[in-house]
Amino acid sequence: MNSDDIRKPMWVPDQATIDAANVTHFMHEVGLGSYDELYAWSVDEPRLFWRSVIDRLEIHFRKSPTEVLSLSAGVSKPEWLVGSQLNIVESCLAADGQAAAIVAANSTGELTTVTYAQLSARVRRVAASIQAAGFVPGDRLAIVMPMNVESVVIYLGILYAGCAAVSIADSFAAPEISKRLEISAAKAAFCCDKYLRGSKEIDLYSRVIAAGAKQAIVLPLDDVNLRTGDMAYDDFLVEEAAAATLAPVILSPNALINVLFSSGTTGDPKAIPWDQTMPIKCAADGFFHHDIRTGDVVCWPTNLGWMMGPWLIFASLLNRATIALYHDTPMTAGFGHFVTEARVTMLGVVPTIVRAWRSSGAMESCDWSAVRCFSSTGESSHPDDMEYLSHLAGSKPVIEYCGGTEIGGGYVTSTVVQPNVASAFSTPALGSRFVILDSEYRPTEEGQLFLVPPAMGLSRTLLNRDHRATYYEGLPLGPDGEVLRRHGDHFRRLPGGYFQAGGRVDDTMNLGGIKTSSAEIEQVLNRLELVSETAAISISLDGKGPDQLVVFVVPENAGSCREEELLATMNHEIRRSLNPLFKIAQVRIVATLPRTASNKVMRRELRREFVPR
Repeated sequence: MNSDDIRKPMWVPDQATIDAANVTHFMHEVGLGSYDELYAWSVDEPRLFWRSVIDRLEIHFRKSPTEVLSLSAGVSKPEWLVGSQLNIVESCLAADGQAAAIVAANSTGELTTVTYAQLSARVRRVAASIQAAGFVPGDRLAIVMPMNVESVVIYLGILYAGCAAVSIADSFAAPEISKRLEISAAKAAFCCDKYLRGSKEIDLYSRVIAAGAKQAIVLPLDDVNLRTGDMAYDDFLVEEAAAATLAPVILSPNALINVLFSSGTTGDPKAIPWDQTMPIKCAADGFFHHDIRTGDVVCWPTNLGWMMGPWLIFASLLNRATIALYHDTPMTAGFGHFVTEARVTMLGVVPTIVRAWRSSGAMESCDWSAVRCFSSTGESSHPDDMEYLSHLAGSKPVIEYCGGTEIGGGYVTSTVVQPNVASAFSTPALGSRFVILDSEYRPTEEGQLFLVPPAMGLSRTLLNRDHRATYYEGLPLGPDGEVLRRHGDHFRRLPGGYFQAGGRVDDTMNLGGIKTSSAEIEQVLNRLELVSETAAISISLDGKGPDQLVVFVVPENAGSCREEELLATMNHEIRRSLNPLFKIAQVRIVATLPRTASNKVMRRELRREFVPR
C-alpha cells in the first residue's frame, strides 16, 4: 500500500451509521464529543474508562471491586478489579432467556437454535457433572474438539465449575496434543470420537489416546470402544434435575479460567493463562470495534484452540448477541448460505479464506445484506482481497484486527465511525497504547511495535516461560519514559492516522491464520534422516497474497536428494507430526545457513534474499 491508497477509503460511514454505533452511544454516556477524545480518555484515565465499560457490559460481581486498577506492583504487573469476586459465566448467560444464544447448522444444513435459557441449563449440567466426577475448582480440563454447540457448552461448564479449560486445536497431531496436555497438567480431555470435515472423517479420539490423555470424556459419533477409565459423554452427564439450581463457583478476577497456547521462538509453545479479566477485554473490543449489539449474530470460523474461539464466545455472549456456528469448512458455498440463513451481522475471517472465496467465486450467489461489518485477523491481508470481501455484502467495512493470545484481544484495529481503508488499521484499540521504534529504540514511522502497559487483557504470567524475560527484559524506557513491552510485530504509520501491519520481526509466523514458529517447524523437520539442519520462513510468494511456508535445507549428504523429493517428504512429516493443515510451498537446498556471530540463524537475511520461483 502506498500513501495514495490511504486517501481512498473503500467505505465511509454515513451519519445514520455513526449515530447508531456503540462507540457513539458510549461517548454520549460518558460526556465526550469525539472518538479522539474517547481514545485519549481510555488510556489517560484507565480506571474511569474500565469502570464505565464494566457498567456498560453489566458484568455481574458477587463482590464488587474496591479499586478498578492498582499499580502498586508496577505497570507490568497491574492488578485489575481489586477485591472483587465473580464467575464470568454468570455475565455470559445474563441475556433474556428466550433470546438466541447459539444458532448452528447441522450436516444437512438445517439450523438449530439454543436459547440463553437452554444454554444456561446445559452449562449447569456440565458443571454439575464435572463436580460429580471428582474434579475440583482449579483443575485443568482440556477440550480437543471442533467448534460446535457442545464445545461451547463444555467450555462454559468448565469455567462455571471453577475449573480451567485447556484449549487445544483439533487439527493438531498427537505429539502436539501431548505436548499441550503435559505443559498444562490437564487431568482429563473432552473430545469427540470422530467428526466429518467435508467428505473426510476425522478420527480424533485415537489421536487423544496417542497423546496420552489421562482420561478422555468422549462424544461418540458411533459405537466406540473406550479405553479403560474413559467415559462416554452421555454417561458422564448427571441428570438435568441434579443441576437445575447449581450455583457457579465464585473466584477472584485473577483466577485461571483458560490455558491457551501461542508459539514462541523455541520448540515448545508458550502456555498463556487467561484470567477473568480477559473476557472483559474480548467483550470490550467486540462492543467498541466490531459494533456487536444485543441481538446481533456473530460468526467467526475458528476453534477453541485459537484465541478467537474463546473471543467469539465472550464477545458475543457478554454483549447479549448470538454465536453462529457452522459444522464444516468455510470454503464452500454451504458456509455462505449458512451466513445468509442465520442472518449474520458480523462475520470474521482470516485473509486466506477470503483469497479462496475470491478464487472460487463460491460466495457470490449469497445474500449477505444482513452483514453490517466484517473483521479480518490472523495474518496480513491484501487490499484487493478486503475490497472483494466488502463488496460481497454490498460495500460494508472490514475491521482489521491485530492482537494476540497474550493480549486477550487486539491492540490495533478499526471502528465503524471512521473511514475504512482496505488492509489498514484506523486506531489503537481503546484502552491500549503502543509505540513504533527503530533498531535504536527511537520513534519512527516504520519499525518494531512495542506495547505500553498497563492495559486490560495483557498477560502477567506464563506457565512455562519467564514472563518478564519474554516481554520486558533488555528493553529501555520508551521515548517518554514509559515501560515498553515486547510484542514482535513490524508496523508502518500511514498518513491520516492509519497503520499497516508488516508481519513479524521475530521467528513467529501465521500460516493460514494459525500461529506457529520457525522453531516448531524445524524441530519436526530436523528429525528426518536426509536433513542436517533447516530454517523455516514465511513469505508472500507473489508479493500480494498471504505468507506461505518456505524451508531452507542443509542436506545430510550433498547431492543425495532433490528439492522435489524433500518437499514431498517434509510435507508428509509436518502434517503427520505437527498440523495436517500446514503446507510447505517451496524447499531450497543450501550449503549453509547464514548465522550471526553468536551462531543464531539469520532468517531475516533468508527472507531478504529470497527470490520466488
